[in-house]
Amino acid sequence: MAHATSLFAVLYGVWLALSGHYTLYFLLVGAVCVALVVAIAMRMDVVDREGHPMHLTWRVPGYWAWLMWEIMTSAVDVSRRVLAPRLRIDPVLERLPTSQKTDIGRAIYANSITLTPGTVSTDLRDGMVQVHALTSGAIERLRQGEMDARVTKLEGES
Repeated sequence: MAHATSLFAVLYGVWLALSGHYTLYFLLVGAVCVALVVAIAMRMDVVDREGHPMHLTWRVPGYWAWLMWEIMTSAVDVSRRVLAPRLRIDPVLERLPTSQKTDIGRAIYANSITLTPGTVSTDLRDGMVQVHALTSGAIERLRQGEMDARVTKLEGES
């Protein structure tokens, strides 16, 4: 029930932010529509720990801040390589192990890799993620495991 309540609050908050109408009628219609969506989601059995991961709520802002920094530094590196032909681009395709215990943790890790310029996750299965990188340095940073460790910490599973 906590997941359903949290989902209702999030969806209603988004609805309020996007609608721009705050009369009693629209507030009630919005609440009814959101309640209907939550009821349908519960009937479909998608309101659970992975479908609505509210256990990640307090850890996400710190991870996003770190990920934004990684995205910016990688974007600068890729831009430099594009604009300065003397800097090499040496593409690498490699499978790396993941330490996450849940599907959502592995998905966050693979998506974080893809969000970082110069790297793309191309496959995720059997505890391994296949990564295409523009440089061997990008793969080396992933091999060092800081992103993997941060996602595992974000995941919060033991």
